[in-house]
Amino acid sequence: MDDIYIWQHKIWQKLLRNSGLRGHALLLKGKQGIGKYDFARYLAQSLLCTDHKAEHKACGACLSCGWFKQNTHPNFYAILPEGLKRNSAEQGEKEDSEEKSSTATTKKNASQHISIEQIRKLNDFVYLTGHQHGYKIVLIYPAESMNKAAANALLKKLEEPPENVLFILVTHQAQRLLPTIRSRCQQIAMPIPDVATSLAWLTQHAISDPHISLAAAGYSPLSALLLNADEHAQQYQQFIQLMSHATRMNPVAGAQLMQEVNLPVVVKWLQQWCYDLVSYRTTGKIRYFLNQLASITRVSRQIDLQACIAYARTLNVRQQLARHPLNPRLFLEELLIDYMAMIVKK
Repeated sequence: MDDIYIWQHKIWQKLLRNSGLRGHALLLKGKQGIGKYDFARYLAQSLLCTDHKAEHKACGACLSCGWFKQNTHPNFYAILPEGLKRNSAEQGEKEDSEEKSSTATTKKNASQHISIEQIRKLNDFVYLTGHQHGYKIVLIYPAESMNKAAANALLKKLEEPPENVLFILVTHQAQRLLPTIRSRCQQIAMPIPDVATSLAWLTQHAISDPHISLAAAGYSPLSALLLNADEHAQQYQQFIQLMSHATRMNPVAGAQLMQEVNLPVVVKWLQQWCYDLVSYRTTGKIRYFLNQLASITRVSRQIDLQACIAYARTLNVRQQLARHPLNPRLFLEELLIDYMAMIVKK
């Protein structure tokens, strides 16, 4: 990534140009798919750069920037769940890296959590002198994926921060972090681009129907860009086909079909689908599946409205469980069986 996104310019100026960067830890928080991770990496690169451009941005050409782009900078340490590490070589190189690392199909049995062992491995990095006695930066993403032991281990470092070390935590769900961790960070609410800005950005990236894509992605532009990638577009269409024909759905076959998609993404799609079903039934309007009006209309007439509302509420809990299910296939089967149960038999 050679620059920040257009909707991040004001927050960049606040942090860098106006000396708004304070303390030893930053917490970048906001909805998924708005470029928080890319911003964090570019911030780290710029802080380590030895020949800044205007507004303290990384030059992209010095030795430090070269190391950073090759993921070999001796003063930069990134911690991600093992399940996301396979994308680490690409992160910061592609514009949709935040969303890609969050939604990509992960290796079988790869952990979706940051472990205490990963945090303990920081000791040598943070407590030893940096390269050429320089500033050192630790990036943790997504911060809410730390298990309890890992979070407590990090807390000890934040309580007694090492000298010349900046921790950058990036989170989609700040409320899932320990309050004591949040209180020891400078919290930055990352900006969400307005619809016009998102549509213009997607148009620049050759998205043929940006309004449909943006709505389908929950109005997160990076998510919308990824949704147009061949593999994800196919998976998304398969999901729609399943949801549109609930009366004849086979939950076992459906679970097998959807198991290639990251589970939190499936739950998010279900949440959006149920929102549109309830919204259309009660107001005649839909928010997410703008090009599926016929299907939403038909299915909304088939549902038990109260059962659908109750099912949508259970999805909030299941979203938390989706990152560490005991059996992913059974988790999906249960989701689909419960979805079928709210269809009124006629």
